Amino acid sequence: MKKRNGLRHEFFRKNRLMFCVVIGVSALVAGLNLVLSVLLQQAIDLASGVSTTWTLPQLIVISVLVLVGVLAAGIGTCLAKPRFLRRAMQQYKEAAFRELAKKGTAAFSRENTSLYLSALSNDANSIETNYLEKMFDCVVQLLLFAGAIALMLWYNPFLTLVAALFSALPVIAALLTGGKLAPAEQKVSQKNESFVAALRDCLSGFPVIKSMKAEQQAFRLFSESCRSAEQAKARRRGLNTVISTISSISGAAAQLGVILTSAAMAAAGFITPGVVMIFVQLMGFILEPISVVPEFLANRKAALALVKKLEDALAIRTPDGGTEIPPVLRDAVELRDVSFSYVEGEPVLNHLSVRLEAGKSYAVVGTSGSGKSTFLSLLMGSFPTYAGEILVDGVELREIRLSSLYDLMSLIRQDVFLFQRSLRDNLTMFRDFPEEVVRQAASLAGLGDLVAERGLDFPCGENGNALSGGERQRVSIARSLLRKTPVLLADEATAALDRETAFRVTSSLLDLDGLTRVVVTHSLDEPLLRRFDEILVLRGGVIEERGAFDSLMARKSCFYSLMQAGKTES
Repeated sequence: MKKRNGLRHEFFRKNRLMFCVVIGVSALVAGLNLVLSVLLQQAIDLASGVSTTWTLPQLIVISVLVLVGVLAAGIGTCLAKPRFLRRAMQQYKEAAFRELAKKGTAAFSRENTSLYLSALSNDANSIETNYLEKMFDCVVQLLLFAGAIALMLWYNPFLTLVAALFSALPVIAALLTGGKLAPAEQKVSQKNESFVAALRDCLSGFPVIKSMKAEQQAFRLFSESCRSAEQAKARRRGLNTVISTISSISGAAAQLGVILTSAAMAAAGFITPGVVMIFVQLMGFILEPISVVPEFLANRKAALALVKKLEDALAIRTPDGGTEIPPVLRDAVELRDVSFSYVEGEPVLNHLSVRLEAGKSYAVVGTSGSGKSTFLSLLMGSFPTYAGEILVDGVELREIRLSSLYDLMSLIRQDVFLFQRSLRDNLTMFRDFPEEVVRQAASLAGLGDLVAERGLDFPCGENGNALSGGERQRVSIARSLLRKTPVLLADEATAALDRETAFRVTSSLLDLDGLTRVVVTHSLDEPLLRRFDEILVLRGGVIEERGAFDSLMARKSCFYSLMQAGKTES
């Protein structure tokens, strides 16, 4: 992300015309209010028999023109302000998501997603409401303030000096309270983040909560985070109320001081009743900005702190630099003495060395916790902190641009996520593919009957809740088949399928010509395992055995024991 501009630049990018239009309308509103004040003064002096600049017919004409101006300002505001705000927030959120999408899997997996949920929902609403919307109100107030000072000086410099002295009261109040709001707003953001995290956990873990009869405990978790968030918002509202009350009291004192002083001057014959009235009116234009502008500046500071918080989170990512490689595997993927640990001192893979040759198929088997899934994650570049070397056609994996690597390899994951969109969108991941290509991939993944029965436009529901577990898994398989990458990795891809379907899907993967396939499987199905060029047996993070099915069975060692145990279980 560019430090020079950052996300705040997105509020105004390609949006300056609308901004200028709203500012122009704001200036018109301020001018009309000042003209109304002068009209009021002239009308009262005219009614009091005092000589005035404008005659009654002129006052009527000017009043009509003011009403036309008010109508024009209202139309301009209705047309321009919503467009500015819509584009500002849309560009801000889209820019944030673009930066988020640049994160690597490893960087994102270490983060709390509730931070982004809160930043792009609650925090974004706060920025729009308390900063962007009030920005134009602040402009109006500043213009009214400047215009009021000018008119006061024109009418009576001495009374203007008196008004300035009384106005010092709310200025002092604003200076004393202005810096309190930003920390309170940040506290609300933090508590909202925690609340979103608790809510997400309770909803995502609903089946577990019910099966473990943990409803009360889940309610307590939700209630505590909810209470904490509402308390933070209550403290912010309370602080706003205190600031507003102090401002109102000091403003009222200043207003009364000017009213009494101007009344005394009118009684002594120094000013007319109309001038008393316009000073009372203009005093409101002086006092309102004194309370509004510091509050806006505090809100602006709080909003920019929220933007900075999001920018800092987005900046934590693994840079996608490095070498571009062609989307073809010519020789092999080779691991040389590779070790990896999630926690220091607890290796998951230990001095692993293996050569995966282009065009061949490999089965990776082993007991739970032997490092099979981690092995595939390393091949996908998810964790660059491994020791040793992983070479893709002789190029070190850490030196390869990840976007380039993903054109070479795709991974069918064990955990499947589906969007709340149609079956077609979930298969294609919102890309354009010919209809027959999509249907072919669906058929190879075992979704032919589902497509024939419900069609590609069938809505999958939230995270695919309209599909069975096996159907969701097949969608994941079809996704990878559609991409047609030269290297296909599968992590327990058929774990959620029945044995017959799993056999058929795995056979389809093995039937694909020209691909390098690395399949982690828990299913020790002899006919399928015989079809692999090589079987890798992992135990304790090391390759205990490797070879073709018959040779491994003949050794009667680790793989033989796994097969025998599998037969016993079945």
